Amino acid sequence: EDVVAGIRTPKPIAALAEELPQAYKQFEQIARKLERHYRDVQDMEFTIERGRLYMLQTRSGKRTAEAAVKIAVDMVRERLITKQEAVLRVEAMQVDQLLHRRIDPKASVEVLATGLAASPGAAYGTAVFDADRAEAMAAQGEKVILVRIETNPDDVHGMIAAEGVLTSRGGRTSHAAVVARGMGKPCVAGAETVHVDLTKRRFTAGGKTIKEGEPFTIDGSTGRVIAGQVPMLDAEVSGELEELLRWADGFRRLEVWANGDYPHDAERARGFGAQGIGLCRTEHMFMEQERLPIVQRMILSPSEDERRRELDRLLVFQRDDFYGILGTMRGLPVVIRLIDPPLHEFLPSLEDLLVEVTRAQALGRPEREWAEQSRLLDAVRNLHEQNPMLGLRGCRLGLLFPEIIEMQTRAIMEAAARLTKEGVDVQPEIMVPLVGTLEELRRTSEVIDRTARAVLSEQRVAVAYLVGTMIELPRAALTAGQIAESAEFFSFGTNDLTQTAFGFSRDDAEGKFLLKYVDEKILPRNPFETLDRDGVGRLMQIAVDEGRAARPSLAVGICGEHGGDPDSIAFCEELGLDYVSCSPYRVPAARLAAAHARLARVERDR
Repeated sequence: EDVVAGIRTPKPIAALAEELPQAYKQFEQIARKLERHYRDVQDMEFTIERGRLYMLQTRSGKRTAEAAVKIAVDMVRERLITKQEAVLRVEAMQVDQLLHRRIDPKASVEVLATGLAASPGAAYGTAVFDADRAEAMAAQGEKVILVRIETNPDDVHGMIAAEGVLTSRGGRTSHAAVVARGMGKPCVAGAETVHVDLTKRRFTAGGKTIKEGEPFTIDGSTGRVIAGQVPMLDAEVSGELEELLRWADGFRRLEVWANGDYPHDAERARGFGAQGIGLCRTEHMFMEQERLPIVQRMILSPSEDERRRELDRLLVFQRDDFYGILGTMRGLPVVIRLIDPPLHEFLPSLEDLLVEVTRAQALGRPEREWAEQSRLLDAVRNLHEQNPMLGLRGCRLGLLFPEIIEMQTRAIMEAAARLTKEGVDVQPEIMVPLVGTLEELRRTSEVIDRTARAVLSEQRVAVAYLVGTMIELPRAALTAGQIAESAEFFSFGTNDLTQTAFGFSRDDAEGKFLLKYVDEKILPRNPFETLDRDGVGRLMQIAVDEGRAARPSLAVGICGEHGGDPDSIAFCEELGLDYVSCSPYRVPAARLAAAHARLARVERDR
């Protein structure tokens, strides 16, 4: 009782060997016996009275993530348990913890607010409220955290430079969350009690105001926003973890691929054991600062000829991007998704432009000073949609402007042809997004195949490639048998499939009502975190069955954020998918989860 109450500080067990050597020897023998019997680390209570040892109780010992891995591997080496048992004893989420910096559990912290745990890991830095400033300050060696109401593709360069990201709006599949996870950066999203004032460059939370340049900490594993700097523990990938994951690879059937948009993503993914790139998002490449003006000129071009001139400039950048990522993944497949977001995302916001032009007019400035902004405003108005997520995007964009698809296909195939000539084995797979009908895919595939044939003829080289589609609309899932006539592979885009199946806005639902739904058991789980088996899962089952009935060789995977969730991975195993694809930093945990899923299925089928 004194020890539990903190009145006395116990001595280390090694001290017993010196003070009561006979009792220590007896305790050591009993401890070995108990560990061998229970085949697990034991938490034992004992007492010694007049030199005699009395064992009071024993139970399996609690352990940290690091200890769980080390204990499992050590017990295999001691031949107490099998490799299969070792793999099953470590949870996928424990592996995930080991790959990210985390706050020291002993540290005392002042929590200002709690949002959504959108991307794991902890980060410390000074508050910065726009992406350009974040990039500039980081270039001077300062650690910064990017604070936004919500992020968009314009902010990517600032997110790359920042230590972490905090947003007051958005959910676990919002832009900030998805991009941060892909980069392995901590992110707290949807912290609605954090009031962000972008004009005054400050935020208020928990009765405290943090101004630009002032320090604070975020914990993306718990969603906490914390005042000041707190002690942290660095991530470590031990030899024991690598060995455990190699054992897991021997038990799993599902391949584990990674989502990655740049060569450094691909390199990191390979290092973590990824067997391919399941989603390379080309639009993120468009948002880089030297390319964005070209993209904007392309969008604003009044004619196809002018549009093609700007696309020719973009071709050089895209070709280099694909050369890098295909080369890094040599010998492994790379699924490249054609442009997906609506065009207005590449232009300044309607509200900002309206304020600029109105202010210039009110101040009576010469028209030449604001003519360009006025032209941009007209273009943004023309592209404005009430519901852009279900508007002119994905394959619809490519069908209206086929020259965009031609440029992207040419960039992919020219990069692949160059690498092939250099003796590098490349496996490009071109993925068409937001397909709802067979005819959409067929017509897009015609543009892709025509362009690919032209490039390979020019380069005098043969390169095998596949053309497939994302299944992210209920209609696509329900008509998968038809779509498989033209698709060589399916990849479930489960973020949008969940959104369209439920009719939930993935950017708004978590912050408004979804978490209350989960708390009050209206929904058993957050469907943006773990796949909804009854609804979305049923659509997936139909798509797999009908797709493979029409095309037995059809490869099927998943590239939404569910690809890193252990329960969703188990469902993918049941569906018979070929692979799951997730953020690079989630690959090790996904490898272990895939092994767990396979072993559980084998056990059930006995």
